[in-house]
Amino acid sequence: MKRILLFILTNVLVVAVLGVVASLLGVNRYLTPNGLNLGSLLGFALIMGFGGAIISLLISKPMAKWTSGVRIIEQPQNADEAWIVDTVRRLADKAQIGMPEVGIFEGDPNAFATGAFKNSALVAVSTGLLQSMTHEEIEAVLGHEIAHVANGDMVTMTLIQGVMNTFVVFLSRVIGYAVDSFLRKGDDRSSGPGIGYYVSTIVLDIVLGFAAAMVVAWFSRHREYRADAGAAQLMGRKQPMINALARLGGVHTGELPKSVAAFGIAGGIGQLFSTHPPIEQRIAALQNAQS
Repeated sequence: MKRILLFILTNVLVVAVLGVVASLLGVNRYLTPNGLNLGSLLGFALIMGFGGAIISLLISKPMAKWTSGVRIIEQPQNADEAWIVDTVRRLADKAQIGMPEVGIFEGDPNAFATGAFKNSALVAVSTGLLQSMTHEEIEAVLGHEIAHVANGDMVTMTLIQGVMNTFVVFLSRVIGYAVDSFLRKGDDRSSGPGIGYYVSTIVLDIVLGFAAAMVVAWFSRHREYRADAGAAQLMGRKQPMINALARLGGVHTGELPKSVAAFGIAGGIGQLFSTHPPIEQRIAALQNAQS
């Protein structure tokens, strides 16, 4: 429940801040008595589309720590924690990125990476994953998350999300205005848009938002294959990653917060909206990859 309330509150605050910015810049005045001001509308769409995605990226680390209950390993408390930190450091050096923060959170098997910058990321693993996998399999999972960071997946996903958000905001209002104009033929428009505009915009925001989510999820699935291959490359062989995926396929993986779900080792719902391909397809892709 805390995760859901926190997610809703964060999005409300982000929208409020972006609305203030749009007002200060004057780009929210895209509806005029003479029709749509497409330049102002595009500016509004860009601010709302990229602004939310970029703000989410910048606060991704503290949000992930809070919503997942991540405990950062400042000083290893036992041999296992020392091994995890040393393993992440070795993989990060091999991937030529800065040492990420390393954390542990309570829950079923899963792991994730997040952060706005390659050299100050966060890699976290669950207690369930540590308890259910061998050291070699855990190392493969850590390699997968390090590959996400090294590939710049967080920034790339943010840019794609921003582009999709911009299209949704822009198109929904253009189409909504066209629908409203059709319904109000011959009416005086000086009083502002009619109910047709508002209803159409709300409906289109939802419909186009689902379409945009499918595009983002499609890209995320392809990015997972690349991270799997990156883990195999960092370890020098692909079998540990294959074994780790096979292990994940036989257990109930933990749910991650929405803000980091796309960067977990497993997750997603349905085929069109899933951020991860099926485990068997990921294993097959690694098996068919050139060594």
